[in-house]
Amino acid sequence: MKKFDSIIIGSGQAGTPLIFRMAAAGNKVAFIEREHLGGTCVNDGCTPTKAYVASARRMWEARHGEELGINIPEGASADLRKIKKRKDELVRKMAEGIRSGIRENENITFFEGEARFTGEKTVSVNGEELQAEEIYINTGARPVVPPSFREMNYLTNQSVLQLEEVPEHLIIVGGSYTGLEFGQMFRRFGSRVTIVEKASHILGREDGMICEAIQEILEKDGIEIRLNAECVGGKMNPDNSVTVRVNCDEGDPEINGSHLLVAVGRKPNTDALNPGASGIKTDEKGYIQVNDFLETSVKGVYALGDCNGKGAFTHTSYNDYEIIVANKFEGRERKVSDRVMTYGLYIDPPLGRAGMTKKEAGENDYKILEATMPMHKVSRAAEKGETNGLMNIIVDAATRKILGAAILGVGGDEIISSILHIMYADVPYNVIMDSVKPHPTVSELLPSLLEGLEEAG
Repeated sequence: MKKFDSIIIGSGQAGTPLIFRMAAAGNKVAFIEREHLGGTCVNDGCTPTKAYVASARRMWEARHGEELGINIPEGASADLRKIKKRKDELVRKMAEGIRSGIRENENITFFEGEARFTGEKTVSVNGEELQAEEIYINTGARPVVPPSFREMNYLTNQSVLQLEEVPEHLIIVGGSYTGLEFGQMFRRFGSRVTIVEKASHILGREDGMICEAIQEILEKDGIEIRLNAECVGGKMNPDNSVTVRVNCDEGDPEINGSHLLVAVGRKPNTDALNPGASGIKTDEKGYIQVNDFLETSVKGVYALGDCNGKGAFTHTSYNDYEIIVANKFEGRERKVSDRVMTYGLYIDPPLGRAGMTKKEAGENDYKILEATMPMHKVSRAAEKGETNGLMNIIVDAATRKILGAAILGVGGDEIISSILHIMYADVPYNVIMDSVKPHPTVSELLPSLLEGLEEAG
């Protein structure tokens, strides 16, 4: 039995910085990773996909020069091998940075293998048993693949990044964040793309006007979107193409394509961990149950990141790390409930979201003021020739504080931070209205947006 001050399982965006912070404090740390250093964000998520988004953006620019008076010769094409090579190099550098830091730190003992609880605060890895008074779980999540597709040559967000040839026709099952991002980027690379979504609209958590605007943007790019189309299965064809069968009110009940990407959701990597052996409770979906300080049902054992079901984003995972560090080393009482939900959808133009949707605010019985502005009314967007999208904001009529906002348009993923700052400051929206913004920017229209607040219908 090897004893440590702390055991950290998983090298995601909470686990990785935590090992170095613990080690810097003089703790002897056991660090366990079964697959690849850096977790989903570095290997299969933010870093590689946003590198692909950047390449897809170059393709869009090459095909839209004439709109701004620039004659670009025809013939631009995507070289997926080069795109992948660039992505692989970015990932390699990040992972090697982590590995180098581990090698050089005498307080960190690295175990490459799968962790499994065998008793109270006891973890087995590669046949060795480890114990610590403090254990931090950061095992992440993985794609869900429905049984009806498991016998097919399907792709996930991980394997699609290994392709070296642009698919002729990519069928994507799932019209949420992952499916939409990959759909647009591969359409811009040159694929025909069909997105199949069983619900009546894409992006189930967003308000209707946002969903409709995003669908319009994607359809302008030439993406076919099939709604109300629950997938009931699929089959491989003799030429290795795929056929997806859909149960739908409109359209062909079969869709033929060259490749299939399954993007219907994710589930926590907790099953192989055997948390019950240590008394750690999970919910019916496998997420580890935690309190407001990220502590599990076992004192001294914490769950961070995707496996706790409290965010499932890189930034919320990193915030979990910040909560642990602030409370352990700084004597503070930071809590999960302190944070304002925020995220982005990295299509082009991107969506930045902060706080509640209009639907969520209504369900919480707020009296709402709302304002919406189409991006074509924003001078900076018009000057850029990028007027797709809109800005929407909701305010509590009683307190005049911002409840939520969605910025869908050029710079939306960055602009949303100015809304978040006001929400964290817990001050009324007129702080933005009374501020002076630089001209010409998209952000300078936020005061004008707020001037249009009216009682929501």
